[in-house]
Amino acid sequence: MIHSLFLINASGDIFLEKHWKSVVSRSVCDYFFEAQERATEPENVPPVIPTPHHYLISVLRHRIFFVAVIQSEVPPLFVIEFLHRVVDTFQDYFGVCTEAAIKDNVVVVYELLEEMLDNGFPLATESNILKELIKPPTILRTMVNTITGSTNVGEQLPTGQLSVVPWRRTGVKYTNNEAYFDVVEEIDAIIDKSGSTITAEIQGVIDACVKLTGMPDLTLSFMNPRLLDDVSFHPCVRFKRWEAERILSFIPPDGNFRLLSYHVSSQNLVAIPVYVKHNISFREGSSQGRFDLTLGPKQTMGKAVESVLVSSQLPRGVLNANLSASQGTYTFDPVTKLLSWDVGKINPQKLPSLKGTMSLQAGASKPDENPTINIQFKIQQMAISGLKVNRLDMYGEKYKPFKGIKYMTKAGKFQVRT
Repeated sequence: MIHSLFLINASGDIFLEKHWKSVVSRSVCDYFFEAQERATEPENVPPVIPTPHHYLISVLRHRIFFVAVIQSEVPPLFVIEFLHRVVDTFQDYFGVCTEAAIKDNVVVVYELLEEMLDNGFPLATESNILKELIKPPTILRTMVNTITGSTNVGEQLPTGQLSVVPWRRTGVKYTNNEAYFDVVEEIDAIIDKSGSTITAEIQGVIDACVKLTGMPDLTLSFMNPRLLDDVSFHPCVRFKRWEAERILSFIPPDGNFRLLSYHVSSQNLVAIPVYVKHNISFREGSSQGRFDLTLGPKQTMGKAVESVLVSSQLPRGVLNANLSASQGTYTFDPVTKLLSWDVGKINPQKLPSLKGTMSLQAGASKPDENPTINIQFKIQQMAISGLKVNRLDMYGEKYKPFKGIKYMTKAGKFQVRT
């Protein structure tokens, strides 16, 4: 299936490669570089690139392209999901998935890739199993390995590998038993000039951190499970019970894992949590342009909109921007023409605004179109779809665990057209 894997940084350098079935020449990545040049943004590189003898399937995470080389046709989503799992594993092991972290732990990286794929086919992709096979790097372990010449590979097979619940190891014990669930929703939206919603959808996930003794059996129910559409589950979830009762029943893995991901695409269910009042105009024959922008919260159920960052790619004819921000700070790069405004937290009593003028090139014609505004934000303790967890119950063990649910909404690709 997967013959080779290439890791490419933001500069276009291949800084790591791994081959399973046969060595594929680096020159195959030339097709990827050509597609990268044609794409205006790194995110716009096609995920599947056909070449005369191979298919290149890639994902972009943390400014690194993970490019898998396939020789025969396979379901692309299967490979994409595996590549995301590789990134998540690196993040779990090293704390961050950056070029520096991968280079510093290159031996562990190769050991992990060797275990995760067997002859090009996915084998062990569960974090629990991998951590029993290959110990996560620590400063002490790295020093001992350097002196003794030993490796991080464990001496025994994982206990869960041969059981009916391979995602959970046996004999788990904790003094504090706790289960935390994070409901995180990302809203993608395009708002037109008049403030009407063109498209809006929500990508949601439920991430769990479960540290429970023994072999607990959990059930999680929702107030409004019918909201969830296009649901993707962790293998531990009993699918038949979900289909029949809309209840999540599962024996959880030990530690951090993604319980499910879902999609809400029905526009009448997607509330837009911020509004923008804008007046961006250019006059024909004038060397000045007007910029007026005000942000405000909407349909947030009283929750604060935080970490607000506004960015806009101004037209090429703009030489400079002389603006004043009522809140936060703004920067304008005269080379890239990128305007960024770090707003912070929106105060509903005093709405943040950015006003002023833009200087245009003398004699330049009026720009063909107004710039679009991209907004980033976070809202704590709120799921914008209205999803709510009803209750979490545990069976099979006698102790009472500590349970916690946290909600968060953040902006994905949130764009306002002016």
